[in-house]
Amino acid sequence: MSHFNRRQALISGGALAAFLPLAGACAPARTQEAGASDTQVMDGVRLAELVSEGEMTAGEAVEAAISRAEAVEPRINAIATRTFDSARERAEAVPQGALAGVPTFIKDLADRKGEPTFYGSRAFKDYVAPDDDPIAAAWRRAGLISLGKSTSPEMGLTASTEPLVTGPTRNPWNTDYTPGGSSGGAAALTAARVVPFAHASDGGGSIRIPASCCGLFGLKPSRGRLHHGGGESPPVDISVSHAVSLTVRDSVAAFRINETGAYPAIGEVSGPASRRLKIAFAPEPPAGGPLDPQVRRGAEDTAALCRELGHEVIESAMSMDGEEFTDRFLLYWASGAAEFADAASRMTGQPVSDEIVEPWTLYLREMFLARRSEMPDTIAYLKAFEGRYAAMFEEFDVLLTPTLAAPPSPIGHLSPAIDGETHFRRVTEFAAYTAPMNVAGAASMSVPLAWTSGGLPIGMMFSGRRGDDAILFQLAYELEAARPWIEKVPPISA
Repeated sequence: MSHFNRRQALISGGALAAFLPLAGACAPARTQEAGASDTQVMDGVRLAELVSEGEMTAGEAVEAAISRAEAVEPRINAIATRTFDSARERAEAVPQGALAGVPTFIKDLADRKGEPTFYGSRAFKDYVAPDDDPIAAAWRRAGLISLGKSTSPEMGLTASTEPLVTGPTRNPWNTDYTPGGSSGGAAALTAARVVPFAHASDGGGSIRIPASCCGLFGLKPSRGRLHHGGGESPPVDISVSHAVSLTVRDSVAAFRINETGAYPAIGEVSGPASRRLKIAFAPEPPAGGPLDPQVRRGAEDTAALCRELGHEVIESAMSMDGEEFTDRFLLYWASGAAEFADAASRMTGQPVSDEIVEPWTLYLREMFLARRSEMPDTIAYLKAFEGRYAAMFEEFDVLLTPTLAAPPSPIGHLSPAIDGETHFRRVTEFAAYTAPMNVAGAASMSVPLAWTSGGLPIGMMFSGRRGDDAILFQLAYELEAARPWIEKVPPISA
């Protein structure tokens, strides 16, 4: 194919992923036909290669992505703010870098200089960021072109993306269901094939939860390994930034452009390792609680797949007091909500109330204020947990659990407007597995390896020690080859 004709085909094909006609919300998932063209399964790494080779310009890639965003956004409501014009200007300036010309979105919890950041909140709807957050700066240096901010729940405080400031974001697999949270907008846009990957952050599961809900790959990096937010570190640093992506290699590429230098560079991780792993399989929620039968079956099937691939899989349980951990973690989480509510009060000049912050944020703040005296013991407990978590890995290499205890929940199930006690119970039952890795600073990933009978994705979570990011990437490549998920396309996709 000539240079001109190939470029026209890429543009008309959409240039990134499975760009098939827009379908109804409850239509069955589509599967790519064998031998599908590169334009139908293209990821960010391949797109960057095409831009570098002159097969496509950054401007053409950006225009194609904007067209896709406009096609699906009315159905999924995943964009908090659009910066399409500035994206076009940046593309015309011919960006440089390892991922130059690749369109993406930044989560609405990270600042980009001169652009609005809502933090998912009505209180910040007029705020414009004075500077880039470190990850936004790193992605800019790499040549990535942001099309805007993806939606998040208020300050990322829950596992569904239904902020009052923008309304609920919907899952492209079925719009009656959540895309997860807090990086729900990023996951919905990526799953719908608007962009190949998008910025996400994770303070209690917020990369892995939406990856599970939307059929994507999502790795939570080890603490300190990648650039995250600015400012001083909190007493227990639970939050990290990275991405949700269609492919493992895009996640690796996004990882490499954002390393802090605190660890040896991860290098070119491009496929599985020959080493076979000892995997502990612990399907039960560590704090008890219900486990959906379809999730259990998916977990058992994943354990069987790992055995087929030659890994040693051992039935186990997470050796921790799950109930105490959950109680301590949620109190610490509530302290962050209280700080945010106070910041919202300063921003608006109004007292803290449900007029400026959501009922769920207010509930968490009140919980913190009632139990403030417990914070020193809670911080000490969480700091000590890292050692207890590391001790679990003396007998095995990787821990396998479901990512979530249930498939994606219906819109409204985790609405910030429901009463706080109900929300608390529902979110702790749903996101039952993810927070320990945040407290431990460990690497952890959600891999889309199971599906419900109704066609909703179910992620499986593999976790390692702090610093085991490369081991997880290598395992992810192996799982991706054995059960290729990119062939599954949601009914709503561009």
